[in-house]
Amino acid sequence: MLQKRNPANDRLIVNINGALLPRDEAGVSPFDSSVQNGDAVWEGLRLYDKRVFRLHAHLDRLRKSAHLLSYEGVPADELLISELRRTLAANSMTDGVHVRLTVSRGLKYTSGLDPRINQKGCSFFILAEHKPPVFDNSKGICLITSSHCRPFADVLDQNIHSCNQLTSILAKLEANAAGVDDAVLLDSKGMIAETSSTHIFLVRQGCILTPTTRACPEGITRQVILEICQQQNIDYKICDIPSAELADADEIFVTGTMGEITPVREIDGQTLNILSGSLTAKIAQHFRDCTRNPAEGTAIV
Repeated sequence: MLQKRNPANDRLIVNINGALLPRDEAGVSPFDSSVQNGDAVWEGLRLYDKRVFRLHAHLDRLRKSAHLLSYEGVPADELLISELRRTLAANSMTDGVHVRLTVSRGLKYTSGLDPRINQKGCSFFILAEHKPPVFDNSKGICLITSSHCRPFADVLDQNIHSCNQLTSILAKLEANAAGVDDAVLLDSKGMIAETSSTHIFLVRQGCILTPTTRACPEGITRQVILEICQQQNIDYKICDIPSAELADADEIFVTGTMGEITPVREIDGQTLNILSGSLTAKIAQHFRDCTRNPAEGTAIV
């Protein structure tokens, strides 16, 4: 699925370390760790009716990622929220907005990999775009299984929500070449991990299955789905799922802040159920109700 250009985003104001600048005039130093090494962490946020959905859960995950990478001088939550508010106000944004919030290790005094040459604290960047969910949820999406794998924490901890996304890009290239929307990555033991950009859920005989987070990050939207299952008395399991079970699933759906809840209509050439009465559709409706609940968001506009 190729995202289309949205003319409403042509004159965005972006936030670079507190400076509000037109998108085409903003610049990041080539000495910043995000540029040199992809050494940065990020969160995708979504604005619903002037409120950012589960903002503090996202900030907690951002801070956890930064801690796992031993960042020093991470901006306080209060500062990031204040700058997020300034950025949204500068763009007159109140709804239907996706925000990419990035924190890097910051500026180096010379090129190199050693974190000791970063002595100025972290950098932060806020990019807010007019962006409804990127998938057509009424039609569903098509997936293939990628040849690329997500590693376990002994190779690279996937709970570091890093801007270094080369594995995902390689998987996405495979999906593009196959003419489908995205690709499912397995872990190094052949169990399902996630897609290149979303968490994945399988439905089988009325029970929802989702992989553990040994080889994928702890998703915010993923957690909301698990809570919905608990509240609605829907059976679910968090477990290792062999790749062969993709072919046996009654339904499959993927989740993420950018795309919300999206049914899968085809996996590796096999057609799946995305009818309106499906369990996927019921979960999606509960999720929409959740995102519009003022108690679930932080007023930001």
